[in-house]
Amino acid sequence: MKLATYNVNGINGRLEVLLRWLAEAKPDVVCLQELKAPDEKFPRREIERAGYGAI
Repeated sequence: MKLATYNVNGINGRLEVLLRWLAEAKPDVVCLQELKAPDEKFPRREIERAGYGAI
């Protein structure tokens, strides 16, 4: 199992970078830090399309 943490520093501003990293690194579990987005602005659909869920 591959567990990773990623300091995204603003998920909506860096979503493209995050999605590219997820595709390259292929971690099983990711802990995102510094999201800087309220729940209603979290890009849940894009994360799910990349094959991940969010809690």
